[in-house]
Amino acid sequence: MLDRAQRVFDAPNSFQNFIAGRFVGAEHGDTIPRESPAHGKIVSYYPASTRTDAKAAITAARESFDAGTWAFSYGGDRARLLQEVARMIRRDADELALVEALETSKPFEAARGEILFSAELWDYAAGAARALHGDSLNTLGASMLGLVLREPIGVVGIITPWNYPFLILSERLPFALAAGCSAVVKPSEFTSGTALMLGRYLKDAGLPDGVCNILSGLGDPVGQTILDSHDVDMVAFTGSTRVGRAAIAASAGNIKKLSLELGGKSPSVVFADCDLDAAVDGVIKAATVNMGECCIAGSRLLVQASIADEFQNRIAQRLQQVQMGDPFDPASRIGAIINRAQFDRIAQMVRDGLASGARLVCGGEPGHNAGLFFPPTVLADVTPDMRVAREEIFGPVLSVMSFERLEDAIRLANDTEYGLAAYVWTNDLTKALSCSRRIRAGRVWVNAALEGYPELPLGGFKQSGNGRETGRYGIEEYTELKSVHLKVGEQTERWVEGA
Repeated sequence: MLDRAQRVFDAPNSFQNFIAGRFVGAEHGDTIPRESPAHGKIVSYYPASTRTDAKAAITAARESFDAGTWAFSYGGDRARLLQEVARMIRRDADELALVEALETSKPFEAARGEILFSAELWDYAAGAARALHGDSLNTLGASMLGLVLREPIGVVGIITPWNYPFLILSERLPFALAAGCSAVVKPSEFTSGTALMLGRYLKDAGLPDGVCNILSGLGDPVGQTILDSHDVDMVAFTGSTRVGRAAIAASAGNIKKLSLELGGKSPSVVFADCDLDAAVDGVIKAATVNMGECCIAGSRLLVQASIADEFQNRIAQRLQQVQMGDPFDPASRIGAIINRAQFDRIAQMVRDGLASGARLVCGGEPGHNAGLFFPPTVLADVTPDMRVAREEIFGPVLSVMSFERLEDAIRLANDTEYGLAAYVWTNDLTKALSCSRRIRAGRVWVNAALEGYPELPLGGFKQSGNGRETGRYGIEEYTELKSVHLKVGEQTERWVEGA
């Protein structure tokens, strides 16, 4: 795979937009170059789309939806097309993973695992396309039959982030298509490659022109045009809470429906009665997976006081065994940070934590490695008021706090404006259930970390967003309900006398 990566260094990938069934460049032919964070070499060129390009994509989606060819097609036909896309994704898993590893710097095997899981999501959405249904009420009297229809919401804008480019898109797009929607997809300008590659699969699978349009570019103009357009009925946005607020403001123009997966500051809650070895491994995984650039990263470690010192020391010892390095080295578990701005922010947050009284257990110094590699860092003696305990860092930094009782653990877990995920480690069923029920988060793992399934929904509480993706709830998110009042039999009653 390193040989294939070298060929990309010598001749970077060049991608095109997919609009109205055609592969095209940006309006003026401008491109966005993308450097590999691990290698400092250009690996991709994306179209630098303009507002005009975005409007063309929206128009194509609007016209395709209003024509009804896809929106009112047989669910079985939609299912077969989505299954065919899943087959192509599996067929090209290595190629897709290569592009993601180069653009994101995540380890190649991790990228490949995400691509294969994405195929599972497309397969699940295919099944959901057949199962989507409404309801009927035969209890409204002899002359009235009630029908509840579930219809596609319309044109959906899907704006995705740079940390899981293909996976997060696959948690949304196949479900929108399964529901009968048309879509305009805007991937991050840092990692657009695999989203643009998807256009070829959709075309080859036979998706009608204009049903899905994919274009790269900056948030303004492309993302903003999608948010502002009155021809877009819904936006599914994944990214920071700050940008999520802007999306909410922009949606007021035509009262768009929004599905938002935003920031997180997820706790790993560790009780003294847990399996310590399993908990150490799980806490490290939750904190460092994808270089910590994960919205559901377990970036706060809440550990019972009686084991706090031992546990954080075990964490530090195990982290010495976690290799950081080139994404194409099979031994690497942690790659480089996405860009210099994010790298510098992580370093500054660590410095702020230490200046506020936190104690460095391990990591903290980026060193002089080639590439944007930041070592896994553990900060102890953190207090809830510190920035490192409250703000999303989006890097491999773990902030440690201790608690005495169950009630203290739940209070600390909920002491955040976010509510995206939580991890609980205990062998006590009562503690596990109490935490699962009372921690305000969209997902809770008990004695596990980051094990995902297409059947289960994802989303956030509080400022981590609204709406749900994946599972049967994911397809329903892209629909509207319509009530039909169907009068049957002879009409004998008159509202106007004598009529």
